Amino acid sequence: MGSQERKASIELPIKVVLTDLGTTYFIKNNKKLRKFKLADNVEEYGILLEHFTPSSLQRMMLIDYVSKIELSESEFAKIRQEVMDISKLITYSMMYRQYDAYIFQRVLTSDVIKNWNRKNPANIIDEKTRINDTYLINANLEKEKDIDEIKRSILAPMYSYINRNSNLLPEEKNIQLLLSEKFLTTLRAFTWFIIAKFKGADGYDTLIKDIRTSLAEYMEKAKIAEYVALNVMELSANAENNNLKREAKTIFKGAVDMNAVLFDPNVRRQVLESLKRKGELVSISWKLGSRGSSIGTQGKLQITIYNKESEYQKIKESFDEKKHADLKKRSLQDFYKELPEGESNTDLGLYYLSYLSEACEKVNVKFESFVSQVSGSDLTVVTMAINL
Repeated sequence: MGSQERKASIELPIKVVLTDLGTTYFIKNNKKLRKFKLADNVEEYGILLEHFTPSSLQRMMLIDYVSKIELSESEFAKIRQEVMDISKLITYSMMYRQYDAYIFQRVLTSDVIKNWNRKNPANIIDEKTRINDTYLINANLEKEKDIDEIKRSILAPMYSYINRNSNLLPEEKNIQLLLSEKFLTTLRAFTWFIIAKFKGADGYDTLIKDIRTSLAEYMEKAKIAEYVALNVMELSANAENNNLKREAKTIFKGAVDMNAVLFDPNVRRQVLESLKRKGELVSISWKLGSRGSSIGTQGKLQITIYNKESEYQKIKESFDEKKHADLKKRSLQDFYKELPEGESNTDLGLYYLSYLSEACEKVNVKFESFVSQVSGSDLTVVTMAINL
């Protein structure tokens, strides 16, 4: 199976707001929770992670312990890769969860289960069926060879497709191989228990074909994770630069070139220090739909960027204009070259929304974006809502 060099840990202070399930677990295990005041001034309980492994955070998301993740910074240029890594991690985690829920439903409505339920009315298998976790783990260990073989048979067509794709670099192929494996390894233990139990039964081949088809669909959906990460980073950078320019006007009374604020290290440092003292940071919030929420919202990922803006209406008009820009005939590379004169890379996040919207439309993912303002404040809110 594929391998990829992974970042061992991420060093960024993130606030992790817990679901009721997560809160219960932490309290039962005597883990002290912290009370946070988030960017929207709402107070929540959770944990602060300053140094963490991507896998540990992902595990918490996959078992529905995480409600929201928030990051607040004054300077995003230095943590660009980390911000994009976190964004992709969250998007992929939501997709794994959705795929798991989808496959579980397909298994329960498959012919193999219908046949079993018809013959065993006293021991039917459905959503209410509960099996002891320890029993499941041991049963799957006994069937480990069968399960590995089933996984290989499901992945074989996907492996072949990825390896034949001449548009992918070797490293990109490796990432795609890992991603396809991850979708299967994050399926719940009960799903694998059922698949292994009914291997070779009537309807089994149809079920495996169904899992293969849906895996291909979710692999296509997964492509939007890169677009989401780019949007998050560029919109945050845009907000950061607006902050720098606004603060520079206050500090230097217009006696400094605005380009110097962005590119002169000494001027930039002075402005950043002033913003930090005032606590005027840009905040990114990722809100995850819970497994226990109403139908249609479990797969909703809402990403919000909070920033203090003195010219809200101007920001809103610019946002609305650029997110509807007709970019369909230009690749991102072409777009970079054709960026209108006078518009720096700080405007890219607004234009990227068109590419993200189009990418979502292609894979039947609902996407919305809008700008609003927190009532009674100068806090401007940029929201991207993605229903996976």
